[in-house]
Amino acid sequence: MRPICTIPLVGIMILTGLSFSISGNGPVKEIGKAEPGFAVVELFTSEGCSSCPAADELAIALSKEYTMDVYFLGYHVDYWNYIGWKDKFSKADYTERQRQYAAAFKLKSIYTPQVVINGKRELVGSDQTRLRKVIREELKIKAPYEISVSAKLNKNEISVSYTTSVSDKHFLKIALVQVHAETPVKKGENSGRYLKHINVVRDMQSIAISKNGDGKTSFNVPAELPVSNVKIIAFVQDKDDLKIVGATNAAVQ
Repeated sequence: MRPICTIPLVGIMILTGLSFSISGNGPVKEIGKAEPGFAVVELFTSEGCSSCPAADELAIALSKEYTMDVYFLGYHVDYWNYIGWKDKFSKADYTERQRQYAAAFKLKSIYTPQVVINGKRELVGSDQTRLRKVIREELKIKAPYEISVSAKLNKNEISVSYTTSVSDKHFLKIALVQVHAETPVKKGENSGRYLKHINVVRDMQSIAISKNGDGKTSFNVPAELPVSNVKIIAFVQDKDDLKIVGATNAAVQ
């Protein structure tokens, strides 16, 4: 099996781990429809990492099965850009977010593919068995807070309105995501492969919640991206332990 791609918080080293294919467990139909909880699944990935396509494929497959209250976000990190292929979706901000999780989980290194579920659990992003298990567990836990968002297009700008009842010890994270993406990779470890992604985070805002919990913000739509391929995913995260306590999404009207 192929190793995961790892990089220590200081310096560079290679660790090995298990990678799992998306075959195996049978499909689960519309999981979450009658469940009280939710799951925000944050995937840290890179088009320059040979172990990552399996995790992206798994995210795509699971998004078709878990059709309610499971929110996939794809963060493309930038630390593998030097090995032959620059991931056009990568940002240093997403690498920094992954480092924050590494500190919270007391990890010695960051790696791809990694998934973090509700800011509580982290695991190899292609580990289908464990990921399904954690999602199911989170869906059974009643969401402690509710959040609602709406998004409207005005020319090339998306206006987002939100309402939540959480306290000021939380941040509201609002992500503009590209629902589907495909890339023919021409260099690097995935040279010759045609990679597919879901819910690629193109921009994210962190908002301090006001006393009444209501507010507005806006995003510019990338010029090459049709609005039909965009949606908003929002979640509320504790400032200290990074646990996510509520989430929702919205199509752009």
